[in-house]
Amino acid sequence: MTDHEQNDPAPGAGLPPVVDRATWRAARDALLAREKAHTHEGDAIAAARRRLPMVEVDAGIEVVGPGGPVTLLDVFDGRRQLVAYFHAWWPGRTATEQCEGCTFFNSQVRELSYLHSRDVTYATFCKGPYPESIRYRDFLGLDMPWYSVERTAPQLLEGRDWQRHHLVCYVRDGGRVFETYYTGGGVEVMTPTHGLLDMTVFGRQELWEDSPDGWPRPWGDGENSDGWRRDGRPIVQWARLDAGHPDDLTR
Repeated sequence: MTDHEQNDPAPGAGLPPVVDRATWRAARDALLAREKAHTHEGDAIAAARRRLPMVEVDAGIEVVGPGGPVTLLDVFDGRRQLVAYFHAWWPGRTATEQCEGCTFFNSQVRELSYLHSRDVTYATFCKGPYPESIRYRDFLGLDMPWYSVERTAPQLLEGRDWQRHHLVCYVRDGGRVFETYYTGGGVEVMTPTHGLLDMTVFGRQELWEDSPDGWPRPWGDGENSDGWRRDGRPIVQWARLDAGHPDDLTR
């Protein structure tokens, strides 16, 4: 690269314009005001969420864990609250064919000690059989508590499309269990990946985004049509295979 190319104020194609620091700071400060308003609105929504009524759930509904059937109450592990992610499952299919969305979201939930410090247990409620699905968890390198709700998902998700993924929050009062909140679609809170990508100049690089002309947006078309798969597999699986972890769910 020549000295001229290093100091050229004009950026290449598909990049923002170059300005001086003062101009950049003014534009950044204007955006910061909008970001703060967005944060305040999020805080207000969270405050309203804390004031929702709750509905009682049968604390004796059974799920299957490493030791066999246990109750919903047992899953709290002695804590006051429970956050359960309902992980979709496609029966009889290989690891390659399992739900790429659930794999993407759930594989980013790692450090649970901060939840535990707030008296909250996090657990996965998988809609597949325990023996196969726990092997899938282990293949992905996850270690959160994992249970099968293959038989009881319709009870736990009463009145909802139980075959989708859901994030459900519970609280217990002694031996009684109550559902306080759920979302069947808006689970991006589980994925710091999206938040980090949103801060970068190219964003998530997906077709639906409002980006300037010339920005790279390969995700959302052709082989990258769903954004969570690459070369026929959920993206996170490739790193596990490269590290030598087998994806055979039958043994």
